[in-house]
Amino acid sequence: MTATQANPLPQDLDQALMVGRVWRSAPTNGPAVVAVRNGRVIDITRHAPTVSELLERDDLVAIVRGAEGEDLGDVNALVAAALAGDEGNAVRLLAPCDLQAIKACGVTFAVSLLERVIEEQAKGDPARAAALRQQLQETIGTNLSELEPGGEAAMRLKADLSARGMWSQYMEVGIGPDAEVFTKSQPMSAVGHGAAVGLHPSSHWNNPEPEIVLAVNSRAQVVGATLGNDVNLRDIEGRSALLLGKAKDNNGSCAIGPFIRLFDGDFDIDTLRNAEVRMQIEGVDDNFELAGASFMREISRDPLDLVRQTCGKHHQYPDGFMLFLGTMFSPIKDRDAQGGGFTHHAGDRVSISTPSLGTLVNTVQRSDQIAPWTFGVRALYANLAQRGLLSSGAA
Repeated sequence: MTATQANPLPQDLDQALMVGRVWRSAPTNGPAVVAVRNGRVIDITRHAPTVSELLERDDLVAIVRGAEGEDLGDVNALVAAALAGDEGNAVRLLAPCDLQAIKACGVTFAVSLLERVIEEQAKGDPARAAALRQQLQETIGTNLSELEPGGEAAMRLKADLSARGMWSQYMEVGIGPDAEVFTKSQPMSAVGHGAAVGLHPSSHWNNPEPEIVLAVNSRAQVVGATLGNDVNLRDIEGRSALLLGKAKDNNGSCAIGPFIRLFDGDFDIDTLRNAEVRMQIEGVDDNFELAGASFMREISRDPLDLVRQTCGKHHQYPDGFMLFLGTMFSPIKDRDAQGGGFTHHAGDRVSISTPSLGTLVNTVQRSDQIAPWTFGVRALYANLAQRGLLSSGAA
């Protein structure tokens, strides 16, 4: 079964506790917070007007399991319509987060660490990547996953590489004591299942990054998880790490969904620690196919450690945050030319899946050719006020 044929919903849908967001057409003309129960999509906005507020509530599980709300239809039909790009539906699927900050961790797997060093050394030139990859593997090996970041062995390797003039800023965050945590996108900017993701028009070496994304409330409690595509521009970041903002934060450059699955007795952080995240890329113009997987057991920093490094006494997130955990998937299969590695073509279909969370599917376009992002925080609160959902508070 290919990733795009895989179920966009969890394999144990009957047991999964899921929340998300949809856009409702007239007379609502705005976003709604929804729960998924028994295969049905239930509007629970009157109990919490934003997902951010919902995830703060002590009775979160009870609301999602049983709060009254309007039945908006079959969840399978909703995700199918999103994948088909049907904009005419009265109910359309959105990314499942809203006011939360969108943060991401980089270089959390040994393979991605090597690829980041290659990007840096290649100065954004994909033609140099293959030779550099071989050189680095011969010099430092491929067993970096055995190192504890910040541990004695890691620090000895750091000293050795520094003495040979091979130390890298990516090595620093890959095996040093401090994780790389950056702002991926702005609140309200993420696109959801079935939407187009955007590449900056100046980029000619880029790839998807399939990741698990934690949903964390303002108290730094991880309450659930979903899937994400941390779209990556290898040439731009490779030229300079100071271009990270341009490489990572563009129109449509962040996809999250289809839903947030909440932690309960059947699904928890250990499920994620043992998850396998699969990805498939399908080219529509050249029949190109590429598949791979990330095994979360190979992550070098525990997910809860990444949360602690993101949020604490040193930094607060009053609206909560979504945290991308990083990926080990760095596609290097040649596509356009021998030794040229992988880069996206317009129209590529990217599918990211794991059985407990379902499948997130997006198509690839240029960020200046997809719909602009116009509905931000001010628009959200104006819409909620117009619908009378701010003065009433939680039901």
